[in-house]
Amino acid sequence: MEVNNAPILICYDGSAAAVRAIETAAVLLGPRRAIVVDVASPMSAAGSVAAPYSAMVGAALEETNVAEAARIGDEGTEIARSSGFEAVARTTQAVPTWEGVVEIADELDAPLIVVGSRGLRGLNEALRGSFSHQVAEHAGRPVLIVPPPDKRPADENAR
Repeated sequence: MEVNNAPILICYDGSAAAVRAIETAAVLLGPRRAIVVDVASPMSAAGSVAAPYSAMVGAALEETNVAEAARIGDEGTEIARSSGFEAVARTTQAVPTWEGVVEIADELDAPLIVVGSRGLRGLNEALRGSFSHQVAEHAGRPVLIVPPPDKRPADENAR
């Protein structure tokens, strides 16, 4: 597959970090084909508690998660299109979510995965995990991790 014609894979979860990742990728890569993916968890935390009590409740919650992922994927696709990408939406279910991204990237033989970072560090990153780092570690292909805007105060002596 020719790299220039292969669609890149853009991860989108509705966050400001994901919007920033799309916009940054558009500036760096220019117009090209893209698949915008949102990965739904098969069941939310509330659903995992309720599911054992009723298979119908579990199925309804899973259906809601899938519908929400599709809505988020469509939203990200519109942002990607307005940024210059020829984009289409794709959703999947996976736990952990990084596995869904890697599976789709493998299926498409995507030359690049684009993901935003929340900028977690230290204990917060260890406790909450880093989706972007998990994708980069397991993807076996280039991953563009777009960090959040730098919040450090400007160095007065650097002027």
